[in-house]
Amino acid sequence: MLGLLTSIMRVFEIPMAFLQRILGIKHLAWVFLAPNLILFFLFAFLPVFLNVVYALTGGDQILLRDRAFVGADNFAVLASCDNYLDPNTCQKDLFWRAVHNTGWFIVLQVGFMIGFSLLTALVLNRDIRARGFFRSVFFFPVLLSPVVVALIWKWILQRHGLMNAGLDAIGLEPVLWMLEREWTFFWSVFLSIWAHMGFYTLILLAGLQAIPRDVYEAALMDAATPFRTFYRITLPLLMPTMLVVMVLALIKGVQTFDEVYAFSGGGPGSATTLLIQYVYETGFAGAPRLFGLASAASIMLALVLVVLTGLQLWATRKNADG
Repeated sequence: MLGLLTSIMRVFEIPMAFLQRILGIKHLAWVFLAPNLILFFLFAFLPVFLNVVYALTGGDQILLRDRAFVGADNFAVLASCDNYLDPNTCQKDLFWRAVHNTGWFIVLQVGFMIGFSLLTALVLNRDIRARGFFRSVFFFPVLLSPVVVALIWKWILQRHGLMNAGLDAIGLEPVLWMLEREWTFFWSVFLSIWAHMGFYTLILLAGLQAIPRDVYEAALMDAATPFRTFYRITLPLLMPTMLVVMVLALIKGVQTFDEVYAFSGGGPGSATTLLIQYVYETGFAGAPRLFGLASAASIMLALVLVVLTGLQLWATRKNADG
């Protein structure tokens, strides 16, 4: 076996020695980087470039040679609105409904998720019984597929599901959780928090454990109350981690698609239609397939993600410098 491996390595040694003589030892690293660079170009840079090209062309044809150049018309169509707070006054009202839904989804999901994650991390950081078990329980939903999460809660909340069975058992009328706009949106936010809260809890727990214990001992000697200790010590020292968690949660919230789509399909009506779903349905699931409009919407969304990513990098750098 060792002899076979030696023979194989000698076969590769011949072209590598030839490349080393041609390129030199300093440039030989590009030979090893080339496969990764090619894959990165094909599956990252090229799709982004094509997306920009499609955003600048119109029609429902998929081949670029059959598409007419329209410049920024797709962006103008999406931005055409008399009152951006009222989607009914917009030319593409479904797009702006998706924008509004995504905005509310982010505000509620990120706000409550950070609050619950912080509370859970504070509890799990204490010396409680079966602490390792509870940490595993809170992190377990993160390991589930988003589609599995959606199907679990859809089974619980459907008309003859587990939730209504519980209400019926105590003599209450069943609720159409999946058919009423407010309830469907509420449960979409809830299942997203349930699915991802464990990840942010883990980050905040790591931040809490990085705080020196002697600081708390000094506060205890000064007879500081628990609330004052949290407000004056824990929260300021945890703020860099909190900022990173907030930015990560914002980026994840903007990109939400799979669990909400599998849970409600964007309904009832357009109550839970988010931006990623609008891009998907406009470019791939609708008829006609408006690739240019979908590409323009995705670029507008990408600009938001670039801003949020820049904020994350700034927060990380500030945390490292501080």
